[in-house]
Order: sequence, then structure tokens, then C-alpha cells
Amino acid sequence: MRKILVLTYGSMLTIGLASCGEKQLDVTEPSEKGGPCDPLIDPATANGPHCVEGLACDPVDGETDVWVCGEPLQIHGMVIDLQTGEPLEGALVNGQDRTGAPLGEVAVTDAMGHYELQVSAPRQPDGELASDVNYTLQAFARDYLPFPSGIRVALPIHAAEAAYDEELKVSVIEGPLTTVGLVMLPDALRGGVTVTGTVGGVDPGGTLVVAEGVSGDAVAQYGVADRTGAYTIFNVQAGEASVRGYRRGLELAATATTVAAADLEKVDLMAVAEGEENVGAVSGTVQIVNAPGESVTSVVLVPVSVFNATLERGPVPFGLRSPDPGVEPDVTGTFRIPGVPAGTYKVLAAFENDRLVRDPDSSIGGTELQEVTVAAGEAVTVDAGFKITEALAVVAPGAEEPTATSATPTFEFADDSSEKGYIVRVFDVFGELVWENAMVPGVSGAKTVGVPYEGPALTKGLYYQFRAISLNGDGVPLSATEDLRGVFVVE
Repeated sequence: MRKILVLTYGSMLTIGLASCGEKQLDVTEPSEKGGPCDPLIDPATANGPHCVEGLACDPVDGETDVWVCGEPLQIHGMVIDLQTGEPLEGALVNGQDRTGAPLGEVAVTDAMGHYELQVSAPRQPDGELASDVNYTLQAFARDYLPFPSGIRVALPIHAAEAAYDEELKVSVIEGPLTTVGLVMLPDALRGGVTVTGTVGGVDPGGTLVVAEGVSGDAVAQYGVADRTGAYTIFNVQAGEASVRGYRRGLELAATATTVAAADLEKVDLMAVAEGEENVGAVSGTVQIVNAPGESVTSVVLVPVSVFNATLERGPVPFGLRSPDPGVEPDVTGTFRIPGVPAGTYKVLAAFENDRLVRDPDSSIGGTELQEVTVAAGEAVTVDAGFKITEALAVVAPGAEEPTATSATPTFEFADDSSEKGYIVRVFDVFGELVWENAMVPGVSGAKTVGVPYEGPALTKGLYYQFRAISLNGDGVPLSATEDLRGVFVVE
């Protein structure tokens, strides 16, 4: 029998739970579907509203401290080797809500690579699932690249796709997106040890925990703490490591440790400050130029230790974003990210899909990649503003999500009317440059540009990304495709 882990929807539910627990509710009979409940009530004591056996107590969508009974919701899936299709035992899987916050404890896959997550979800007052609920998955395994990372992003899994299982008496989400394929690391990054520990603080869930200082020029290995603060980092190489944690509103003391041949346990991170007002902040400005009216963007922070300089991206710690996590982009000028813990970060504007891109013209100011160092409790302003411009729209492959292609795809993107030529580049799943054509001629009278792939053979089953840059007559970059589009997998 596989173990089912219960996850709670929403990173801010701790506030609601505390309030709900203080109420004096005089209901002892168990509620049927659509009836009231209190998630803090132990059904065994029957001293408050609770659900009949087999039902879950979930929040009512759009309400504060209102809970209702409904059929449990589970996510069923597998973790496999992306190239071989073989199941991976011992992989770690967690769910995330729309803000990117982990929903609970981590599930461990069984010998067949299976996992089962029981997740909470906002409900209608009658106990049915709310109409717009989605999750994403995150997975880690020894000798494998984390998912999502590099060019790969996690696609939303919609609760509306759940089907009721009469035998289990639960609603189940299971489909192509609940099977996670992991990519094996290069030889030099395999092996190493596993580091485990606990992140302190009242609300440690979502903390990005990084083993810094032992990866050389490679991106440091990392893991993500679950709701209880437990974390695991695989594939940490030998050396003197500094284990650091990054999360909005939480300042943690780094822990120094020596990595040798044996796995390390209880490498704990102690909270030294909590609350956005007691931690640092980063602010700055963006200038949106050469873009449609009413264009808006977002700004995120990535610790330099996990930043891929080739792809110009990396994992964003929970909450280090303007606007707040889960909110649609709305930055048009000034921005501020509160609750930033001490560290050095790359500041990425127009990183998310918003039809905009950081202006690639390095001959003018405001286009350089910015980096800031934040001391504990310090408010920092980014020295230079960001110039943001309209992106070259990706047509195929990977316009909206990863697309399956042949081993010799043709890359199609929108023509830049002021260009004289283009550069097209292809990167592999690790962020390495696979192929480049720097002599793509401009087009006249066509809405799109098509560039056939003419590089070395692409590996079946692996992910790649193409990027295009438009140039003026002097070879100065004008615009580019977006950071998260143009991803494809070879059939």
C-alpha cells in the first residue's frame, strides 16, 4: 500500500487556521458533504464541527475562515527517467499552489515510481471543487537534474480535470502532466552526498536551500523545504559547503559543513529574523519602451549561486517577486520586493511570459543584467533602471508550452520590421549552447521568419530551447524571444 501524504492548499492558511481554532463552535455531529467543519478539530474528540469519515475539510473559495466538507482530492502519478522511461524509486515529489508555495510534506516514490498526494483545494459552499484551482509539481532525485529547472518549467495541473474514483471514494487527478520525467546529470555532477535538515521559523515552507561553495563554476545543488521545514539536497559534491536558505520574510543563519563521502543529516538552519518588516528589501525601476500600450511586467530575484549565466535564469525563491506571488504582472515603473534575506542576487525583469523582454541592446544604458547584494535587514535600490521592450513572438515550436518535434525542427518566430538580420541559438536541457546561426538574413514582406535546424544530432527524449535575436544593420541587438518560450522535446 502506497503512503498518501496530505497537503494543504495555500501558503497563507496558517493565519486562517489560527483564527479558526480560536472560535468556540458548538457542533459535535459530523457533517456530510457541504456541511461546516473546522480543520483543527480532532474527530476523535468530537468537540467541534468535523466531517464524516472519508471526507476532507477544505476552505471555501473567496471566504475567510469558512470551511466545508467535500470528497478528498488526490494527485496520482509517476517519476521516471525521461530518456529510458524507467521508474525512479526514492524520488521526492511535492505539490505547489498557484503562488509557488509547497502545499505540505514531500512524497517519496515507491519501487514502481508511483506517488500519491492528497491535496486540499478551495471549495464551493456545497463542497464541490472551486472552478479555478491548479497545482504544479516539483521533483528531485539522486543523480538527476531537479524539475523544474534550466529550460524546463512546470505546467499547471487543473483540479477541474479530476475524476471521481468510486472504489477509492476520492477525486483523482492523473494524466500526462502528473508523470514527471527527470534528466540524468552529467557524469561530473553525479554521486556526491545527500544533505538533509530542517529550516527554522514559523512558516519555513518554500525555502530554497542551497549548498554553496562546492560546485565550482556549475550551478549549486539545491532543494526546497516542505511546510514543516524539512529539506533534502541531492548530489552535493565534496568540499567545504555553506548551506543557506532563501525565502521571503525569513532570515536564516547559514550553516558551514564539510562534505566528504557520507550523507549528512541534521544540517539545520536557524531563523534569526522573521516578518517582512524585519528582513531586507530590493527596489528599483523599469522603463517599458517600444512595446504596446498598457504593457506590464514583473521582477524576480535569483541567488547567484543557482543562476545559470548562459540561460540567464535560475530558481526563484518563494516570494522574491514583484508583484506578490500568484498576482498577474503589473509593474510599469517602480517596483519593490519586501522580505528579502541577506544574499547576492541577479535581478531579472520581464523574465516571466508577458510578451516583453529585457532590451538586448548593450550599447545603451539600462540593459545590463543587474546584481545586488543585500545585508541582513538592509533595503537596497538597484543602481540602474531596466529598459524593457516588446519580445519577438515565438510561433513554433514552444509558443505556449513545450512542443514535441522531429530531430530537425524549423524555428519560426515573428519578424522584426526594423531588423537587418537575426541570430538563432539552440540550448540543451543543461543550458549548454548546442548550435548557433549568426547569419540569418532579414525577411521582407513576411510576418514570420523560419530557420531550419542544421546543427549536431539532437537526442531523442530530451528537451531543448531555441532563442532568436533581431539585429540592426550595425549588428546591434534590437529584440529577442522570451526567456521561457521556444522549448521543445525531440520525439
